[in-house]
Amino acid sequence: MAGNTLPFKSNYAVSSKIEPFYKGGKVQISHDEQYIFCTCGPRVNILQIDTGKIIHSIEQDDQEDITSFSLSPDDEEKCTRSAIHNVPVASMTFDCTSTLLATGGCDGTIKLWDVVKQYCTHNLKGSSGVVHLVEFHPDISRLQLFSSSVDCGIRIWDLRTSKCICVLESHYSAVTSLAFSPDGQTLISSGRDKICSVWDLKKKAVKRTVPVYEAVEGGVVLSGKSDYSQMGVKGEGLHFVTAGSKGVLRVWDSSSARCVFTQTLPDAPALNTEEGDLDPRSLMHLLPMPQSNRLATVTAEHNILIYQMPALTVQQQFVGYNDDILDVKFLGKDDTHIVVATNSSQLKVFELATNSCQILYGHTDTILSIDVFRKGSMFASCAKDKSLRLWKMDLKSGRVHCVAQGSGHSNAVGSVACSRLKKGFLVSGSQDCTIKMWDLPDPLPDVGCEPVLMTARLTERAHDKDVNSVTISPNDKLLASGSQDRTAKLWSLVDMSLLGVFRGHSRGVWCVQFSPVDQVLATASADGSIKIWSIQEFSCLRTFEGHDASVLKVIFVSRGTQLVSSGSDGLVKLWTIKTNECVKTIDAHQDKVWALHGSSKDDLMVTGSADSTITLWKVKYMQVSLFEISYKKNLTFSRYSNFLSCTCSLHVLVHCVRSPGSSCLHCLISVLRFSVVWNTNSRSCLDAQAVLQVLLTHLSPEEILQYQGTRTHLEGLIPYTERHMQRIGRLLQASMFLDYMWQKMRITGGKDSVNLDDDEEMDTSPQSIFIVDKQPMDMADIPGSLQQQEDEEEDLEDSEKREELLDEDESVSTSKSAHVNGMKPNGVNSVVDGGQVSSEESEDEDDVMEMTTKSTDSDPSKTADIR
Repeated sequence: MAGNTLPFKSNYAVSSKIEPFYKGGKVQISHDEQYIFCTCGPRVNILQIDTGKIIHSIEQDDQEDITSFSLSPDDEEKCTRSAIHNVPVASMTFDCTSTLLATGGCDGTIKLWDVVKQYCTHNLKGSSGVVHLVEFHPDISRLQLFSSSVDCGIRIWDLRTSKCICVLESHYSAVTSLAFSPDGQTLISSGRDKICSVWDLKKKAVKRTVPVYEAVEGGVVLSGKSDYSQMGVKGEGLHFVTAGSKGVLRVWDSSSARCVFTQTLPDAPALNTEEGDLDPRSLMHLLPMPQSNRLATVTAEHNILIYQMPALTVQQQFVGYNDDILDVKFLGKDDTHIVVATNSSQLKVFELATNSCQILYGHTDTILSIDVFRKGSMFASCAKDKSLRLWKMDLKSGRVHCVAQGSGHSNAVGSVACSRLKKGFLVSGSQDCTIKMWDLPDPLPDVGCEPVLMTARLTERAHDKDVNSVTISPNDKLLASGSQDRTAKLWSLVDMSLLGVFRGHSRGVWCVQFSPVDQVLATASADGSIKIWSIQEFSCLRTFEGHDASVLKVIFVSRGTQLVSSGSDGLVKLWTIKTNECVKTIDAHQDKVWALHGSSKDDLMVTGSADSTITLWKVKYMQVSLFEISYKKNLTFSRYSNFLSCTCSLHVLVHCVRSPGSSCLHCLISVLRFSVVWNTNSRSCLDAQAVLQVLLTHLSPEEILQYQGTRTHLEGLIPYTERHMQRIGRLLQASMFLDYMWQKMRITGGKDSVNLDDDEEMDTSPQSIFIVDKQPMDMADIPGSLQQQEDEEEDLEDSEKREELLDEDESVSTSKSAHVNGMKPNGVNSVVDGGQVSSEESEDEDDVMEMTTKSTDSDPSKTADIR
């Protein structure tokens, strides 16, 4: 039966998600450096660094956005809620003992709280405007608090007297960070005025002003315990790292005010540092991770990067917010990565095991489509900047680099397709209504070299409107295109000649896909339907309707026997092509599902939506046997004869019953329900009893009764089954009398004939049924008559004749059995010696005797002795 089982998919279950977890605001790292805490609207999400998964979310009851939060150094404080300010809290921080909490409000007040006893200990007033920065001095014995507000000054508060003891004035814009030296005697402040100030806390004065020529958002002092020579640190003086609008980390010597190291970003173009124009790669936060000697940065595009010192290499990168997901494809030899096109000019390559991301730069406008070559290490992208790019992954390191680029379209390139058999060419479709074929450079440049230029080999005006989708057949000989002009077209890739047009959709075609095994094409349209077309006759073979809005993507799965589609309604649907049935509807996303792709092993699926969520789905299989296919096709229409013929004389039923946990069991219960109906009809009662026999033979009554509804079905079988048993009993009695009559009948002749004149009684010992006369006579057909009798007894199983026979009186059956001498049953003519022909079949015993007398008068030597 293994050959009769097809691996149909029944459902998809969520395996993992890459969803927005940070949309701006404060970010902190736990003291053990295992988790990242970040705000996302009314929630604080907790991200596990090793796996990149959101393990927990802390949410506000009133659903208001969180403006600030803080982690205690011991990572053990519980979440409590208190009304501490009458206005929003802009900043907060714990002291090193985790017993004091300082909060800065938007009204210029600062309050200190005893965390253990949960009461306010200080109310510090004097700041002007929003207090956006508060920090305790690392030496708790000093009991000093530093704060900064919109007046650009740094205030030092003595907590013993609750008074401001000093205001450090050096900056001309908001102070963004405060960093203390290991000995606590030096403070480094940074601001958006493009300077950093080094303060002597004993003298309360500026020791040196460091011009950094960028708006600085964060600063971290390097400890003297590690070797940072790779970062340009050669002396023993105080060095610090800054992060700002240039998007790079730089190391400064506080004594000389010189930059000793500048980080380089590979594969990234120069940043736009014009005034008033914030580049997405600008750094907004810089966080130290001293235990592991790492640094964490947060970009304006809500990406969190973790660098390993002293080389400052990117160790991990997490994307906090993806915006609209426009396309996604599996990547890598074993589908270990996915490449994602969002509503931006960067590509994102995620490692599925850790959710760590590599961002690819190159396009200058929104990327619209991606396609991957068969081996999975190379892929192509196209964008609104009218260009295509070819990317290659280093399978050892997992890093991706651009190796080729091409331009030539006069409008945005909306779709790209890669060759299937060999990495030989690309095909692109554009909003300029044309399709182009591009030859790949041979050989491809090495990693680190400049991308080579690709040129278009063929160009064809394909449609009257935008080309939304292009795809290449598995043998690299055909190309299909779909357009907003409501048509799909088939092209020969040899000379780009048009082979045919598929017409039938009432709105634009969003996606076209070739079947991996059959010569058919699937199209998805804005009219809400999916169509399967013959690529030989260009006729529509099947239409699938079920989406309430545009169908944006469609793919073949299960070796071409099923389809998966995604639409503007946020739904993902699984279809079985043979039955034209929607097997499962998955409410996958909250917005348009633009992206849909299946893994090379057909065991995973990934979807991407305008709700900024990427979902990885794991397949749930159902083993669909010939039994289930026949059940769904025939039993739903009560075509039980077709069903039983398809199931190979019930041995498939036996196999399904013996399989524990088989998905066919629910079908068997349905067969039991149909058997109740079959049992009421003489034509099909034997089939019903056969099904019942299979179930009762291989399943115990307790096993059958544990399924819902089986008790009712079995009770429905009892009345008619009893009636059938009564009829069988009467038929059995009649057949036994008939057998007795045959045993007692003798056809005499010749020497062995019985003399009726003798007074001797007939020998009642067992004898042969027939004593054949040795004289020539017309009895040669008697054995044939016997065979015919047996055949006609089998014909009595026909329902109508059987019911007619069973409804007659037993005495009538006896009379019919008695006049078998010299004639065939059921009124068939029998020729007797003497020329007498009898064709009547009388139910009256007198008629039988009269017939016997006539036979005797005709030839007394041929008689049957009946007693």
